[in-house]
Amino acid sequence: MTFTATVLTLYPEMFPGPLGVSLAGRALREGAWSLDAVQIRDFATDKHRTVDDTPAGGGAGMVLKCDVLAAALDSVTQKPSPLQGGGLGGGASSSEPHPPSPSPEGEGEGPRIPVLAMTPRGKPITQARIREIAEGPGVTILCGRFEGFDERLFEARPEIEEVSLADIVLSGGETAAIAILDACIRLLPGVMGAASSGAEESFEDGLLEYPHYTRPQEWEGRTIPEVLRSGDHAKIAAWRKAQSEEMTRLRRPDLWERHTGAPVQSASGAQRETKDD
Repeated sequence: MTFTATVLTLYPEMFPGPLGVSLAGRALREGAWSLDAVQIRDFATDKHRTVDDTPAGGGAGMVLKCDVLAAALDSVTQKPSPLQGGGLGGGASSSEPHPPSPSPEGEGEGPRIPVLAMTPRGKPITQARIREIAEGPGVTILCGRFEGFDERLFEARPEIEEVSLADIVLSGGETAAIAILDACIRLLPGVMGAASSGAEESFEDGLLEYPHYTRPQEWEGRTIPEVLRSGDHAKIAAWRKAQSEEMTRLRRPDLWERHTGAPVQSASGAQRETKDD
């Protein structure tokens, strides 16, 4: 089954971008996944093709219009749009109507394709969620711009997941969408080659990945740890596990707490106080 990615954006020329090279690009050419970049502006109904307007109540910046966004989204999720009369729209790759994606759960038939809206206020996406998406039929990503989305879009389309890539603010959701798609595509069957490649990585078991080494055995006075040269697979596995745990505890106490269920202790041995204390 081909993994179907649909991106709703004001800049379809940004796709496939980096996704057209390396593993993702090869998988795209081989048909392991498909990409449709949909121009949101094609769903505006005025002569200026307006997609944004000033914030209600005043303030800086512009806000993406809910009616235009809903029309664009409905065109790819089997919801007929009253503005578009059936959801025809222009995309980056074709002037033909966009084929509808399988509808959200509970609407119509077929598997559910999740709809993500990229926004700094969204829930940070995790590797676990990426894996869930990669195991499904595809994903639809709505790229934010300007000050963000009219809130009524999320009220009217509750199937939309508001998602953040990290605690940073980007110029738009396109670069975040590329990162999320890359994370999904590399997990598709056959894309990475070795089946274990996607399992022995940071976040897959709630921990950061252990350190890696390769030849030369000695470099600038530094040698590969002896245990990795021992050939003892049990000792190597134990060393890697210990390294993952220690690295996670020191660098990502939030992950460590989630992994162990216990607050991280400071160097003095005192536990961090929680907000409820």
